[in-house]
Amino acid sequence: MIYFHGGGFVLYSATDALAHHNCAQMASDIPAIIVSVDYRLAPEHKLPACYEDAVDAILWVRDQALDPEGEPWLKSFGDFTRCYLSGRGNGANAVFHATSRALDLDLGPLKIAGLIYNQPMFGGVQRTNSEIRFAADHLLPLPVLDKLWELSLPRGADRDHRFSNPMIDGPHKSKIGSLPRSLVIGFNGDPLIDRQQEFIQMLALAGVQVEAQFDNVGFHGVDIVDQRRALALIKMVKDFII
Repeated sequence: MIYFHGGGFVLYSATDALAHHNCAQMASDIPAIIVSVDYRLAPEHKLPACYEDAVDAILWVRDQALDPEGEPWLKSFGDFTRCYLSGRGNGANAVFHATSRALDLDLGPLKIAGLIYNQPMFGGVQRTNSEIRFAADHLLPLPVLDKLWELSLPRGADRDHRFSNPMIDGPHKSKIGSLPRSLVIGFNGDPLIDRQQEFIQMLALAGVQVEAQFDNVGFHGVDIVDQRRALALIKMVKDFII
């Protein structure tokens, strides 16, 4: 599994304690080899820097399979034909955009078998009902969400840019039907829930095999602070992979 941490494209890293603990728990409970990616952050490195680093990570894993001197822990224990991309929040956004870019590349013998979107972060100029309803969310209030997009999107872009809002019409949508099977996980108390459901609808209409797992109780990042939810989420991922 290639994993992309959350943080709104602006915060945290692969070495952050919470991200590391989450990856270690997934590695143990699934079990799986987790390659956690330390991508460049905004505002110093605006999008698509994160996506470029994500594609580089995919190619690095592929190269380990091709190189006789590749990393032994991957070559000896990894199955390159069953690679999954997973991310939380903006990391799930990166899963979508990086995989879309990777469709144009020769990844063999690596095969992306599935995509896992944990509470994916998408946006748009028009406010959704959930953004308005949870505008004062304790973890992701609307002003913070707007600021994260302002810091991370290309200069001059608004939240209807395809990086933020892939649901808008554009040439990027021609690739969506080629994406592998997908799991989308969310919580109904998340300000992003309406965007996530629009995203699922877009995938399904394009013919992607998509599984949606939404909990009526919970909020954005609840699995970070609630170990029971974290374990339940890992079981969803395990069931999807196994």
